[in-house]
Amino acid sequence: MSAPLTLQKRKKIVYPETDGQPMAENTLQFRWIVTIEGNLEALYADDPNVFVAGDLFWYPAEGEPGIRTAPDILVVFGRPKGDRGSYMQWEEENVAPQVVWEIWSPGNRPIDLVHKRDFFEKYGVEEFYIYDPDREDLSGFRRNNQGILEEIREMNGWISPRLGIRFMMEKGEFRLYRPDGRPFHTFLEIMQQREEAVKRAEQESTRAEQEATRAEQEAKRAEQEAKRAEQEAKRAAAAEAEVARLRALLDKSANEK
Repeated sequence: MSAPLTLQKRKKIVYPETDGQPMAENTLQFRWIVTIEGNLEALYADDPNVFVAGDLFWYPAEGEPGIRTAPDILVVFGRPKGDRGSYMQWEEENVAPQVVWEIWSPGNRPIDLVHKRDFFEKYGVEEFYIYDPDREDLSGFRRNNQGILEEIREMNGWISPRLGIRFMMEKGEFRLYRPDGRPFHTFLEIMQQREEAVKRAEQESTRAEQEATRAEQEAKRAEQEAKRAEQEAKRAAAAEAEVARLRALLDKSANEK
């Protein structure tokens, strides 16, 4: 006798793509998440095998939808870019995110970050960074030779081994710098820079047009001056010829007398 149909069919495992919670609790936390995620995407825009995402569920174990977390930002080297509803590690050649970030919010408790650090340590994260924008507090962890996420003692001036970016606290303000020394910018700063660049380009174009117009006018004036000079030369030559003719007539008249 065959087993009931309900037992024959394996129940499909659902891996939720959201927990219904907002990505950020306030505008400051949201701005930092967007700024870091966006700048990291820009940093690796030309590398097709670096995946960067924000607030994306990461499932490290197939068949275990309850084992999951959603880092504020994650970076995966060795995986292609592209849209995903979640990061299912077994579908990504079992490559775990190497770098993750958490931006502290008022609703976070210290124990929450301890649990996240334990999760990241267990499932292969190499670098874990935490930033509290309200307190301007920065901390980080790096996997050591024993496989433990060990706290980085001095974050000011720290350079991420994976990302190559530099962490700085300047006059109490957190700043991130790309490997080439350029700072991370907010979306607003980037748009303002672009608008300024467009304005400068328009001004340069206007100046170039004005210069071209002035050069054209100068060329026309030079051409007119050349024509006038030519006309003056012709008149002078004609006058000289007339004087010479009259002189010749006078000489002839004098000789005839």
